[in-house]
Amino acid sequence: MRKMLVAAMLATGLSGVTAGVAVTPAAAQSAQEVVWVQIEAHPSLATATSRARAYAGTIEDVNGFALGGGWYGIALGPYAPEDADQVLRVYRADGLIPRDSYISASSDYRQQFWPVGANVLNRGVVDAPDAVADDSATQTAAAEATAETATTGEVVAEVAPLPTPEPADETPAEARRSEQLLTRDERMDLQTMLKWAGFYNAAIDGAFGRGTRNSMAAWQEANAFDVTGILTTLQRSALKKQYNAVLEGLGLERVVDADAGIEMMLPANVVSFDRYEPPFAHYDATGDIPAKVLLISQRGDQDTLYGLYDIMQTLEIVPLEGPRERRKNDFVLIGENGTMVSETRATLQDGKIKGFTLIWPAGDEERRRRLIGEMDKSFVRLDAALDPAAGNADAQAIDLVSGLDVRKPRIARSGFYVDSAGLVLTTSEAVQSCTRLTIDDEYEADVIADDAANGIAVLRPKETLAPLSVAQFSATAPRLQSEVAVAGYSYDGVLSAPSMTFGMLADVRGLQGETGLYRLAMTTLPGDAGGPVFDATGSVTGMLLPKPDGARALPDEVVFAADANVIRQVLANAGVSTKAAAETGASAPEDITEVAVGMTVLVSCWD
Repeated sequence: MRKMLVAAMLATGLSGVTAGVAVTPAAAQSAQEVVWVQIEAHPSLATATSRARAYAGTIEDVNGFALGGGWYGIALGPYAPEDADQVLRVYRADGLIPRDSYISASSDYRQQFWPVGANVLNRGVVDAPDAVADDSATQTAAAEATAETATTGEVVAEVAPLPTPEPADETPAEARRSEQLLTRDERMDLQTMLKWAGFYNAAIDGAFGRGTRNSMAAWQEANAFDVTGILTTLQRSALKKQYNAVLEGLGLERVVDADAGIEMMLPANVVSFDRYEPPFAHYDATGDIPAKVLLISQRGDQDTLYGLYDIMQTLEIVPLEGPRERRKNDFVLIGENGTMVSETRATLQDGKIKGFTLIWPAGDEERRRRLIGEMDKSFVRLDAALDPAAGNADAQAIDLVSGLDVRKPRIARSGFYVDSAGLVLTTSEAVQSCTRLTIDDEYEADVIADDAANGIAVLRPKETLAPLSVAQFSATAPRLQSEVAVAGYSYDGVLSAPSMTFGMLADVRGLQGETGLYRLAMTTLPGDAGGPVFDATGSVTGMLLPKPDGARALPDEVVFAADANVIRQVLANAGVSTKAAAETGASAPEDITEVAVGMTVLVSCWD
């Protein structure tokens, strides 16, 4: 603006005329730079209006404007820059405005709310109030007298420069009056801030009793203020600044997501909208902080809410450790590990499930807690909900849920029940270096035996299970070249039930004559290892072993199984008795499949 004014002056010259066009006084004023003195801001329109009304009773040129993001500011003006500087200095010195007031531009403000019906943003500057102008004139006279002495050499009465007084604060009576203007929520916020600062440990109730007064006095003493037990406007501002310092740089901003039907504060300097994958609106990281926000929005009932709670716990973004609580109409789900903390809050109301997830880096807990508090406090439900058909259909995958990676185990193999309490036999390969073992991705289990020499491990679930069927072991070896079948999770759990693979018994020994092994002629996949091997009667005659590692590659159809005698010995060593199969004739493949599905499980090893 100043550059444009200088250019205009150079073009017009002293006469104020260029190319036959006169520059009128009105035009000159419209080109003059306009600034304001901002003195307060509040997240409540009612509070801001009340404060503007209070200021208007003592000083001139009080205006109130919307600031955006749900905040409302009180500003004095509009002034020319030199007048604004004088207003700021004098009113600070007289204690009429807070010490942290500052010069602001018209571009900082939106719709005017005070005085009611006014619109002064574009009307040009006004003169500084008389009291401020008188103070300015006194200083100008002093400066002129000093200049006259310097140029004429005449000795005149020395006029001492006016010192800049220390900004005055409110008296206790004034502080108590300004305190009475606070809403109950603002009083509770003040107690919360005092509690955060370590000076208050009672209930957050908005009542300023003895405990709150003592905490205020302790904070004043710790921050070198006069100890009165009543916080002045300036002191409340200083406490709030301390409290909010941890959020600086996050760019908290009120965001309205019309499609999701959610309005809330989000860290705009950290995340921004990326895409919709119902029931989520994805807000992904934009800078150095590896953060993410999900807005949750879908129509549904309690079953939908409970289903979302279960699904969330299968996602990579929700680590396994951490507190979680599901109630009738809402849930809170926290997952944390060494790299991140994920917190999800969702509520069912009026047939819509709304909520959010914040994923934040580990080790920044104070800022995370404060941020999620601001997000939760500002959360507003709007009418809309995400359309289930929205999102990117091309990005669908079996290992994704609404664009989010499903948590996957490090290794997944098969196993089968060997007793009615749910003990599981599996391959040793499946239980090595696991932080957690699960049966069917649902039940956690412990290793009670691991016979590495034979490649067999035994698992006990942490809760008693009730299997549909339990392995019944064949008392005799199957005949060479007889039909056998293996049940297993060939595709690492992608399918919800085990697959059946049929083949032949090629030998009752290993390739080098090893006993305790069956050589089978069938083509299996790694996920089948640990699954039961059935003979033609439907009895369990062995357990499929992983393909051996080594320099010599075997044909795909050559696989091995631990025989029933080895299995019985491993289980006996673990204190587990086995159930012998009754002697029957051959079973139909569909009957064997039915038995296999009831006893075969997915064994997953998690990092």
